[in-house]
Amino acid sequence: MAPMTAVGEEMHALVERMYPLCRSITGDGVRATLEIVDEYVPLRVHEVPTGTQVLDWTVPQEWNIRDAYIADASGKRVVDFAASSLHVLGYSVPVSRTMPLSELRAHLHTLPEHPGWVPYRTSYYKPEWGFCLAQETLDALPEGEYEVRVDSTLADGHLTYAEHVVPGQVADEVIVSCHVCHPSLANDNLAGVAVAVFLARALAAEKPYYTYRFIFAPGTIGAITWLARNAERIDRVKHGLVLACAGDSGHLTYKRSRRGDAEIDRVLRHVLTASERPHRVTEFTPYGYDERQYCSPGFDLGVGSLSRTPYAGYPEYHTSADNPDFVSPEAMADTLAVCREAFSVLDRNRRYVNLSPYGEPQLGRRGLYDSLGGRSDAKQAQMAMLWVLSLSDGEHGLLDVAERSGLPFDTVAAAADALRDAGLIKA
Repeated sequence: MAPMTAVGEEMHALVERMYPLCRSITGDGVRATLEIVDEYVPLRVHEVPTGTQVLDWTVPQEWNIRDAYIADASGKRVVDFAASSLHVLGYSVPVSRTMPLSELRAHLHTLPEHPGWVPYRTSYYKPEWGFCLAQETLDALPEGEYEVRVDSTLADGHLTYAEHVVPGQVADEVIVSCHVCHPSLANDNLAGVAVAVFLARALAAEKPYYTYRFIFAPGTIGAITWLARNAERIDRVKHGLVLACAGDSGHLTYKRSRRGDAEIDRVLRHVLTASERPHRVTEFTPYGYDERQYCSPGFDLGVGSLSRTPYAGYPEYHTSADNPDFVSPEAMADTLAVCREAFSVLDRNRRYVNLSPYGEPQLGRRGLYDSLGGRSDAKQAQMAMLWVLSLSDGEHGLLDVAERSGLPFDTVAAAADALRDAGLIKA
């Protein structure tokens, strides 16, 4: 894979390319986004018909939009969907009317505390129409008549999601999930999509132990649809990670799974601590992104969430200020690096059994001490072997060894490889 600096620039370019598209929980904007992703990693796209029962939910009608605007008496568009997909209330029903500003105000959404920003608002499950605009734009509008038009369709169609699978040595799976339903918002969640894409490419080059399934789906209803359609094979999912808000300048934040002590929780905590990156590890709450669906008690999957500044934790969240300038190549590259480090640990975190458990086996006659000659970390490597032998009881994994010994995980894993090759332990 290219150096991380170059990869960061590529991810940022991907964010910029996807940014103008009008995405929602259904529709052609999602399809267009997945077509772009498919150029980077091959996708299997799924179309689920309107009306399909998915757990306690029903797949809604499909929404598509072609144009929308508010025009003054001269015909000038004072709010224009063509300038930003955020200008229209998501899932707006069609409207074509002329009305006074006094009546129009009830359908306008602004952020008075940030007068130059446009908010992101939706009305998925209640028929409504509306526009989002900057408060300073609204303040400048004179009283009078305005032409209001939303050229949209809300009709039976499909919900669209996609998967990309990186085959592993075993059928057991790690899922990586990111939502693709937000329109022109860079950090939430185009940065997460970009990191997922380049993570998939990196894993494919490494021939991983686990099979990695990447899920690109609309938030909430998309994850629920995936779970409903995969309930019979859900026991294959051993670990998972939701990626969101992956590109801002904040420190990394890991949100534990509902279990709180799942293997993915321990791995992310270990990797973040060992890297000495500034970070936070937070407890699970049933609010946020799709980890709450994967962790719902009926499934109770070991799925955590990795972000930088978390859900709703920055002023730019769900506003026009969350644009490509708000995310950086460096931040996305750092998020990607942590994901790769974490999955490297997860892939190698085996439990071993000591095949010579009565007393300490003689390492020297097996050439294990000799193989360390001249290494500056020879003492550390020797201690790692002794720790692996001591804890290879079928109950402790290599992460247990690293945490109990205080040794780097890579050193512990290398020691286990040497001991396995010498016939002293087996998985």
